[in-house]
Amino acid sequence: MPDSPGSPTPPPPAAPADGPAGPLVCSARGCRAPAAWGLRWNNPRLHAPERRKTWLACPDHREHLSTHLAERSFLREVVAVDELPGGRE
Repeated sequence: MPDSPGSPTPPPPAAPADGPAGPLVCSARGCRAPAAWGLRWNNPRLHAPERRKTWLACPDHREHLSTHLAERSFLREVVAVDELPGGRE
């Protein structure tokens, strides 16, 4: 049923906190610190060679998350958040 004239318009849904419009936060479990780094990776058994997935890391968790991915031979590159495709607003 259409809204009647003069009825309030509901607000748009909020953007997810980790979406393009929300703040970028660290991917480490329980960390809500702003992300400074993008850890670009792929699993060669599952992903095409050119595909890249991204974990975000704050300065405190960059080394830990990078090591975790590197030990599995998944880490491809580490870039500043501003260098990620889509960048930061």
